[in-house]
Amino acid sequence: MASPDQPKVADLFIIGGGINGCGIARDAVGRGLSVTLAEQGDLAQATSSASTKLFHGGLRYLEYFEFRLVREALEERETLLTAMPHISWPMRFVLPYHADMRFEGDTPTGRLISAFLPWMKGRRPAWLVRLGLFLYDTMGGRKILPATRTLDLRTDPTGRPLKARFAKAYEYSDCWIEDSKLVSLNARDAAEKGAEILTRCRVVSAERRGDLWHVATDGVDGPKIHIARALVNVGGPWVEDIIRNVARINSTEGVRLVRGSHIVTKKLFDHDHCYFFQGEDGRIIFAIPYEQDFTLIGTTDKDHNGPPGDPVCSDEERDYLCAFASEYFAKPVTAADVVWTYSGVRPLYNDGAKSATAATRDYVLSLDENGPPLLNVFGGKITTYRRLAENALAKLAPHFPKAKTAWTARVPLPGGDFPVGDVGRLTAELKQNHAFLTDYWAGRLIRAYGAEAAILLQGAQTAADLGRDFGQTLTEAEVRWLMMHEFARSAADIVWRRTKLGLRMTPAQIAALEEFMTSGPVPAGVVSRPEVRETHGA
Repeated sequence: MASPDQPKVADLFIIGGGINGCGIARDAVGRGLSVTLAEQGDLAQATSSASTKLFHGGLRYLEYFEFRLVREALEERETLLTAMPHISWPMRFVLPYHADMRFEGDTPTGRLISAFLPWMKGRRPAWLVRLGLFLYDTMGGRKILPATRTLDLRTDPTGRPLKARFAKAYEYSDCWIEDSKLVSLNARDAAEKGAEILTRCRVVSAERRGDLWHVATDGVDGPKIHIARALVNVGGPWVEDIIRNVARINSTEGVRLVRGSHIVTKKLFDHDHCYFFQGEDGRIIFAIPYEQDFTLIGTTDKDHNGPPGDPVCSDEERDYLCAFASEYFAKPVTAADVVWTYSGVRPLYNDGAKSATAATRDYVLSLDENGPPLLNVFGGKITTYRRLAENALAKLAPHFPKAKTAWTARVPLPGGDFPVGDVGRLTAELKQNHAFLTDYWAGRLIRAYGAEAAILLQGAQTAADLGRDFGQTLTEAEVRWLMMHEFARSAADIVWRRTKLGLRMTPAQIAALEEFMTSGPVPAGVVSRPEVRETHGA
């Protein structure tokens, strides 16, 4: 037993509160391991809140022959959809076909086509696109999502916003995901199972001493020392910096930082389908219905040379996305249509690829066993976060022989314990029980909290019963819920990550929310820091 003056020993100390860090924490604590996680900012503050917000297999990765990655991601779509039907849902994607579609640069598929079909001059034949979609339909054991079909854009409603020259399209399935909400719910579930989740807590140093790691942090409660049997580095864009400057370990492994920027515009079309657009340079972008009244367009792929914490969508990237979308939409998309931009840095494993687009999206787990274990996590897609966590625990399993087996597949996240497709029923019931809710308000709450929306509103007969109104349906009751259950500490945590109400709220409303959240005590709940349990070590 540790003395009262010594910190208790955790099994795992995890650096990084993005989706992979929180996914590993949830998986590990559910196996009986004791876990401490430290995040220097808010959960999902960096890469994990700046995705294109899709659970998808990665259709374009097929041309790079990344079949294992695509198959794993396709298998995970429906596994994850079942576990979180409130924050994830099926979407249909429309891929317009035209004769000028080309392969990007020097891809493996492009090289084969050039070698065996040189007269194509890099163009994508329709039969090859359809073959790729056939593989996409079949590789992952699809059961819930509908299969690919061919559309006549001259008669289908999805053809109306497009230029008249597009007559044919393929419609296929993928899924939407509220990315930063996924992170906070994984962290919440981990905390409720006993993990210690520390936000606004920077790891200053990590040092091997005998069979244990001694980790120094500096957070809201000041400097602290934590002791753990294993260290898991899931620092995302900072993973290489943590290896070299925090753990002070020499390593030849590193990351390639690739910036992906997105624009959000005024609503460009009225239906609920998404578009998959391919340019004549081989690049692709998505145009996706977003937050009911907007359209999300992205992403770019550019090597990022600045600090990983300060990515911004440049004017050049904004204009590129507008011009790209305008090649397809009948009404040109201009900078005046853009209401918000965001950008994230993807920490891809540095495999020496020639271009940012060609760099592998697969994850790499590197285990250093020169003393107590250090697991470094490179890369990864949001769609495969749960499988990454399982594989991370498998890597560490020899050091924790009493740990339980994998358990997270199809196990609901908080609020997700209802059948896929029942969102409409839950929304109707919430409105029936709380007559003051508008259709938008009720739908937003169900999409954010699922079955727990009824608990959040319990006892409220009028909007006034929910406390202070911060505008755009955000009430004091919801703010306190997010502070208590999902680690929210600032207005930005709520309006740009736990929700996207920043698109609707005024600067004055956001400032009033910030003043409210920082002026009083933090509500008690899972964000309180539970004592790290002594459990089984190696």
